[in-house]
Amino acid sequence: MLGEALLLLERAAEPGVAEGMARFGIATADRVIGIKVGTIRGIAKGLGRDHALAEALWDAGVYEARLLACFVGEPRRITAEGMDRWAAAFDNWAVCDTACFDLFDKSPLAWDAVHRWAGDEREFVRRAAFALLAGLALHAKKLPDAPFFEALPLIETAAIDERNFVKKGVSWALRGIGMRNPVLHAAASEMADRLVASPAPAARWIGRDAARDLARPAARRRAGLG
Repeated sequence: MLGEALLLLERAAEPGVAEGMARFGIATADRVIGIKVGTIRGIAKGLGRDHALAEALWDAGVYEARLLACFVGEPRRITAEGMDRWAAAFDNWAVCDTACFDLFDKSPLAWDAVHRWAGDEREFVRRAAFALLAGLALHAKKLPDAPFFEALPLIETAAIDERNFVKKGVSWALRGIGMRNPVLHAAASEMADRLVASPAPAARWIGRDAARDLARPAARRRAGLG
């Protein structure tokens, strides 16, 4: 099955796609074939969910195979150890965010991972905590407010991290929480204002970025503020 999946990826290669990745800030240690994400999603749809295949694809050492792994993985079959192993291999935002948004945030183990990774010193593991939190804020419509309130201190603690991919992930999570409903919008906006007044440059950037986005009419409508 792995050989078939890799052959499908090889056949889907498009000229110029691999070269264009640099424009989007995607640098990866994996081999790159050069396939658009929409095409990879189409391949995944044809293959269906298969977690054993996902694990094999992840270990294949190919950038697009890792994206495909995120689309065919089974959220209820991935383990905490498996999530940690994948997170340890993140070396670019695209794979990190795809894993968090298309697989991990559907797992019952997602919240534990958020709390576990938020204090990790590795750049993309820490980003994964907040990309995953953003994914939960967007996709977990039925969750109560409590876990999101519990996550706000994680955001405030990580907001001093100057690394680009971390601070963007932290802002993303704060904005996502603030767009869930009026109560969380107020809490996120209050935190954004507090971060703007921080002595830490990264925290000030996150605060301004989140405050600006949360004040937009579209964001206010999403939060139920009219």
